[in-house]
Amino acid sequence: MPYFSIIVPVYNRPAEVEDLLRSLKEQTCKDFELMLVEDGSTVRCEEQAKKYENDIDIHYYYKSNEGRSIARNYGLERASGEYFVFFDSDCVIPKDYFATLKAELEKSYVDCFGGPDAASDDFTDVQKAINFSMTSFLTTGGIRGGKVQLEKFVPRSFNMGYSRQVWEKVGGFREMFSEDIDMSTRVRQAGFSIRLIRDAYVYHKRRVDLKKFARQTYVFGMSRITLKLLYPDSLKLVHCLPAVFVLGCLVLILLALFWRWWAILPLVLYVVMLWLSALVKTKSIKIASIAIVSSFVQLGAYGVGFIKAFVWKILLGHGRDINEEIAMRKGK
Repeated sequence: MPYFSIIVPVYNRPAEVEDLLRSLKEQTCKDFELMLVEDGSTVRCEEQAKKYENDIDIHYYYKSNEGRSIARNYGLERASGEYFVFFDSDCVIPKDYFATLKAELEKSYVDCFGGPDAASDDFTDVQKAINFSMTSFLTTGGIRGGKVQLEKFVPRSFNMGYSRQVWEKVGGFREMFSEDIDMSTRVRQAGFSIRLIRDAYVYHKRRVDLKKFARQTYVFGMSRITLKLLYPDSLKLVHCLPAVFVLGCLVLILLALFWRWWAILPLVLYVVMLWLSALVKTKSIKIASIAIVSSFVQLGAYGVGFIKAFVWKILLGHGRDINEEIAMRKGK
């Protein structure tokens, strides 16, 4: 019986699954099984699963489309391991990942862990720029980048795991936006330990273009208000910063247009800081320039989503039945 059970929900991403499976084949520690759950895809990855079935202990399932959380729970219910690990289908796993993770758990066991993500050398320039935006301290992404800074560490579903004991007590994921934050909160409230394992990182492709990235971060902003309604004490200052950024930008632009041009200088200074930071990290002028755009997309879309949800769900009172809404999504 394997120690680790990997749970991966998939929806119409056979090419990405191919990359994921190739990286799992190359693991130096193979004490794992893979539960690959196809969530009603119209373009399936069954062919890719069969291709690697002699190299990896793969269990491929196809089910109707109900959402990624329900797909994860479907895999959990069929897993035999003692420790469950969750990846997104657009992740590539470094070859020493499971050897590192097993050694860390043997040295200092933890009930629930999360790991950071990084950009691989073969990522596109846009993907590398987006990765910078999601991991830079200048965009409040320090925790994703592997540094616990502005709040308690919260594992994310692209690279996290927990024990069978956690699952038996806390249960699976609920079908909602930011379901991984909800899960991490429930794990912590149940009294289990949570830790960041920095060396257990993955290469995460994320969104491949800025339009999809904007949609993703917009949803993140809206879901933060949902989490605040579920867990009133969960909203911290760091979560409000993108909204402050959006409002601040509007104020500076208006002041520059209707008062003094130099009112825009704080924003110009921030752009310069972003560019220099991205240049140092990526060593590419082109990627650093794209990173300015991706950072503004991230902060702007998140901030707008946050403000919209705050007004609608809190100020106007439309978020009172949030638990009923989640239950209707069948993720409870």
